[in-house]
Amino acid sequence: MIDITEETVEGLLEIRATGRVTEQDYETVLIPAVTRARDWGVPVRLLYQIGPDFDGYSPGALLADARLGLRHWRGFEKIAVVTDNDKIEAGVRMFGFTLPCPVRTFDLDKRDEARLWLRESLGALHIEEIGEDALEVQLIGRLDSASYKARTPDLDAYGAAHERYRLMVDLRRFEGWQGPAAVGEHLGLIRHHRRQPYRIAVVGDKSWMKLAETVLPMVLDAKTKYFDEDDYPAARAWLLA
Repeated sequence: MIDITEETVEGLLEIRATGRVTEQDYETVLIPAVTRARDWGVPVRLLYQIGPDFDGYSPGALLADARLGLRHWRGFEKIAVVTDNDKIEAGVRMFGFTLPCPVRTFDLDKRDEARLWLRESLGALHIEEIGEDALEVQLIGRLDSASYKARTPDLDAYGAAHERYRLMVDLRRFEGWQGPAAVGEHLGLIRHHRRQPYRIAVVGDKSWMKLAETVLPMVLDAKTKYFDEDDYPAARAWLLA
């Protein structure tokens, strides 16, 4: 069966699976809870606890799980699976990357750590005007799709007010993306504004620089120069010259 142990209007949903999980558990408990969160207009942060008394899924439950995933494919912001079941942990590690949101496993005695991870922000986009027709975008930490959605309106507003502009991309504290959805948001943002920057300075370490040097010339029509993370002042001076 599935029990809801916590449900908030902020989209935090905690459930516990015990015994045999059936299709009815999905249809009467889990799916309505996820639907309520979506009706509130917030993405779902799900803590899924599976204890030692868990006895597996019925075939109908597996089908209901697939329907839930398809129906709310982009409705989840993060998923924490809390369990000591080695098979479930291995399955999450094997298939979690296919989901459009970050997924992590935690041991049962790390449930509070899982709650903290669900509530915390993984990364952020910092936007600052650094001169006339010049914008700096800092990518900080591990970005999820919510990080992009939170700042996209600001970038769109700047783009609407400036037909062309210079762009500084700071990757010095960037750690990567959390899931395919975040990558999709990033690429969508580049496509949407690809014709506006006419001069771009990119600053970062060698690993991200190699990716930037490969991707940016394919999608942006701008004079672009790449700088090592220690050369930030030179990058800014070149951009604003």
